[in-house]
Amino acid sequence: MSKSIKRVVFNQKGGVGKSTITCNLAAISAARGVTTLVIDLDPQANSTLYLLGSGATTVQPTVVDFFRQTVEFTFQDKKPLAYVHATPFDNLFIMPSRPELDELEAKLESRYKIYKLRDALDQMQEFDAVYVDTPPAMGFFTRSALIAADTCLIPFDCDTFSRQALYTLLGNAQEIRRDHNQKLGIEGIIVNQFQTRARLPQQLVDELKEEGLPVLETYLSSSVKVRESHEAAKPLIHLAPQHKLTEEYTALYEALQQPTGVAATS
Repeated sequence: MSKSIKRVVFNQKGGVGKSTITCNLAAISAARGVTTLVIDLDPQANSTLYLLGSGATTVQPTVVDFFRQTVEFTFQDKKPLAYVHATPFDNLFIMPSRPELDELEAKLESRYKIYKLRDALDQMQEFDAVYVDTPPAMGFFTRSALIAADTCLIPFDCDTFSRQALYTLLGNAQEIRRDHNQKLGIEGIIVNQFQTRARLPQQLVDELKEEGLPVLETYLSSSVKVRESHEAAKPLIHLAPQHKLTEEYTALYEALQQPTGVAATS
């Protein structure tokens, strides 16, 4: 792979599956032999828990320490790679999060450290793919991620509230692209927790397509297997490689590798 690609997974509505999608796409990437990094920017640290399991509570240093050293005087100015840790899965690495990340936001915002993540990723050439999990808010950490990214993936859980959040997100992404990151594109809207027998989800998806929005053709089903995957701290490709949902994730991953272009946010 000649050039790494940096993807942000974001929706301003919570509960749409950001962390699950981030970790499962990253796990498939790593299983294909691609050196892959997950950056967890959500203070809830769900991606960290998902990929590290019981080790998530003790791993140090974290993304909290990375951002803290940008606003505090310290003689330990570590390189970005120092905050990256191996997961139990080959080729898959993570910059883990902690709840304390939330406490740093105001200080980082006031000191305008919005480009620190972009600069850090520019220094880390070891990874061929980067997936960034974000909090469900358009705050400092999400803006930092969008400024650093090539593309944005948007989970959509076939809900009216999620649809409204989608329009707001697209407007925010357009602003980021215009003011900070001209290369940023919307790679696609991921239909998640899709119920084939329900009328409303299909209606909402059809309406998004009619509006010309970049809805990806592979839909992710609703399944209890996701919860089992979380509890086992094993992405689906490792827990249940033959499961229908795993196959859907694999099809989604493969579709994202096709050079079909990325929708601009403007």
